[in-house]
Amino acid sequence: MPDDQKPVTGPIPVGVDVTPTAVVLDMAALRDLIVGDVIEALLDPQDTGLWDRLHELADTERAPQEGRLLTEELVADLGERCSSRVPLTVPQAWSLANRLMELASRLPWFPRQQDRRHAA
Repeated sequence: MPDDQKPVTGPIPVGVDVTPTAVVLDMAALRDLIVGDVIEALLDPQDTGLWDRLHELADTERAPQEGRLLTEELVADLGERCSSRVPLTVPQAWSLANRLMELASRLPWFPRQQDRRHAA
């Protein structure tokens, strides 16, 4: 793997890449951790409430507005039980910061006309 694509190591490796208009963080390891958290929460034998609510959402006779509200509530409750923080040691933080600065320095300061969607 070339140095350009080597992930920043740590408890959750962060891949860093550059496109013509953006620096892209590959958070696949964090995503996998979150998916694991969701599955663990749904399969918790001590608390089957999330599992029951998921099956309740599968009820096709529910009104669209009511189903959307229940989905949003389940997403929020699952989100509360998922990992969202990535602890970095000082060397890992510096490595990530240096990698981001190096790749960002390759990018133009102002987006080109066709790349406006990345300006926000």
